[in-house]
Amino acid sequence: MAQSVEILEVSPRDGLQSEKRPVSTTEKLKLINMALAAGLKRIEVTSFVNPKRVPQMADAAELVKALPNQADVIYTGMVLNTRGFERAADLHDKGWRMDEIGCVVVSTETFNQKNQGASVDETLWQWADMAHRAQGEGMRAQITISSAFGCPYEGEVAPQRIVDIAKRAAEAEPVELCLADSIGVAVPSQVRDLLGAVSDAVPDMPLRAHLHNTRGTGLANAMAALKAGVKTLDASIGGVGGCPFAPRATGNIPTDDLVYMLGRSNINTGVSLDKVIETSHWLESVLGRLVPSQVAQAGGFPNPN
Repeated sequence: MAQSVEILEVSPRDGLQSEKRPVSTTEKLKLINMALAAGLKRIEVTSFVNPKRVPQMADAAELVKALPNQADVIYTGMVLNTRGFERAADLHDKGWRMDEIGCVVVSTETFNQKNQGASVDETLWQWADMAHRAQGEGMRAQITISSAFGCPYEGEVAPQRIVDIAKRAAEAEPVELCLADSIGVAVPSQVRDLLGAVSDAVPDMPLRAHLHNTRGTGLANAMAALKAGVKTLDASIGGVGGCPFAPRATGNIPTDDLVYMLGRSNINTGVSLDKVIETSHWLESVLGRLVPSQVAQAGGFPNPN
């Protein structure tokens, strides 16, 4: 198992996209700055999607133009189709900090149509085109297979289907491939087995895991992913977030809880737990409610207070 782990902080995008209360660009920038101060070096800052469908992401361009120009950080924008990619690429071409595109293909036809208005095959064709264009323009490109462990509309997903999608996605040479438990149904043995199968199918491809804690298995699944060889995990400060197109899909694994678990396991993240907890408490004031993170409520250990 890795002795150090990279965390891709997703709270500005996945964490906020389903919030009913509008979160201002200024508040998003403060969240990003606080994440940077905590030591997080890779941040998914926004998504380039239809603002009518996801109003919280309507300020994508404005936000990107205001990002701190910190050299050792990777800023990621999620894109679902060619139109979204072109918005992200236009910012990059004009010198703004859009370092990486993160594309998504959902594992099932029903959910992919609801999420992206296209078939899985159409999405994979678009992904290949976007990846090649991004690489030609000096942008990193990576892809996530969403609902890899189960679909809210079609139920169980055959592991071979995920392997087949992964093999097609890998043909475009992404910097990494991510398996997402978008609705929080996975258990550790499933995470271990599916990551192992994908790793065998695309042996030279770095893998990432995006896990939700909807049913309380998120941190156990994160440890299973690390034991399967994953070196990058997605997490959201405070544990906020969820997909607006999946029923009851709440609860990214909290960055707070993940950093605590890894730190106590002698696995380095380079992230300050105290500053992440401070950010969670600030985020509570923005959202007007407690965040799901248990460590944000209990504090670290040993606790000097």
